[in-house]
Amino acid sequence: QVQLVESGGGLVQPGGSLRLSCAASGFTLDDYTIGWFRQAPGKAREGVSCITNSDEIRRYSDSVKGRFTISRDNAANTVYLQMNNLKPEDTAVYYCAAGGWYASSWDIWDAYDYWGQGTQVTVSS
Repeated sequence: QVQLVESGGGLVQPGGSLRLSCAASGFTLDDYTIGWFRQAPGKAREGVSCITNSDEIRRYSDSVKGRFTISRDNAANTVYLQMNNLKPEDTAVYYCAAGGWYASSWDIWDAYDYWGQGTQVTVSS
């Protein structure tokens, strides 16, 4: 069974850090570009970052550039999203997704083939 599972979410104070993980089962992540998305209550889903299968390309949304870092460990079948200097506006459910690489649609949810169930990130004092 193909499955993506996110973990690492939680409650953190503004300025704090979290590292999210996206683990795959039933398939190998090194065949896929992995994207991270987030959705806050009442807001549209937003593409946050992506990394191609061989790590030659990484993308970030303007809202997280310089604060978030995506990486992957293909041996562990896991992709990570290191989130530093977190802000209240980063509060959302974070999802990972697996698919092919399309430069013009890396931040489009429907461009991916598999999706996880999400992990909650709350940034609050």
